[in-house]
Amino acid sequence: MSVFTRRIGIDLGTTYTLVHLPGRGIVLNEPSVVALSIIDKKVLAVGDEAKEMIGRTPDTIIALRPLKDGVIADYRTTEAMLRYFINKALGGVRFLRPEVMIAVPGGITSTERRAVIDATLAAGAKEAYIIKEPIAAAIGANIPIGSPSGHMIVDIGGGTAEVAVISLGGIVVNNSVRIGGNKLDAAIQEFVRKKYGLAIGERTAEQVKIEIGSAMIMEDKLTMEVRGRDMISGLPRTVPILSDDITEAIQNELGGIIQAIKNVLQETPPELSADVMDKGIVLSGGTSHLRNIEKLVAQAIGVPAYVADEPLLCVARGTGIALDNLESYKRSILSAK
Repeated sequence: MSVFTRRIGIDLGTTYTLVHLPGRGIVLNEPSVVALSIIDKKVLAVGDEAKEMIGRTPDTIIALRPLKDGVIADYRTTEAMLRYFINKALGGVRFLRPEVMIAVPGGITSTERRAVIDATLAAGAKEAYIIKEPIAAAIGANIPIGSPSGHMIVDIGGGTAEVAVISLGGIVVNNSVRIGGNKLDAAIQEFVRKKYGLAIGERTAEQVKIEIGSAMIMEDKLTMEVRGRDMISGLPRTVPILSDDITEAIQNELGGIIQAIKNVLQETPPELSADVMDKGIVLSGGTSHLRNIEKLVAQAIGVPAYVADEPLLCVARGTGIALDNLESYKRSILSAK
């Protein structure tokens, strides 16, 4: 690899985008949000700055998430966002255009994949490679994906949960459900509205989930004061909310993820199922930070489950490792000039 060829690994997520530079690790972790001015469609801000604007913008500015459920929903905005992240990661000095590897959902269609490649090239990449998220997550979680035994990875992000059994560097069975952190937040908003007559924003719901959320009822209850707008009077009001409320609010969504895991296991060849029972299920992705999620999975599936180290970073780290070792991961990577 010449001194001048820069390589960048990008975990292009529905809620967060992480950028990995070989030798430097994760250099960027910002929300996948773009603020646009409605009048001339100009990009005003990307990432952290744009997220601050969500729910707070005047009529002339919109804050967009250009990816929906892990897939490009708005092509031009995605391209602008990618360009911003690539430039920010590489700093000012640019001799040559970088080689970029992007992680995409396992269940992505060829049209959707083409869109990601085109957007990456348009954003200034010399070459674009695509790696499927479950593979990247598994590499990042230190799972030996090249071995001839079955490993199960469940990557739960903001927009999707990807469940895959991997063997010999490829995905044997996979299932992607459009359930992730965003759906959990929405379920919390809905629950608080019904039970307490309080309207809360998505950022508040996310905060509640992080601070007191649990996948299972806990013995040591947590509570949190939550501010919102009273549905009847329309005035601000503060309500104490219990961790049990959150557990109840997100049961349906978690059930959908459990069902996806069951579906994958039902299609897995018996030899590989035996391997999964032996080694357990590895959970990655930001939503794996939810308290007791591994216990819920283990209990529902009857197979031990573990959360990977730094689950949020697994996919980005995996793209970085795969980029560093392009030759050895050739089978798992789709490339496009």
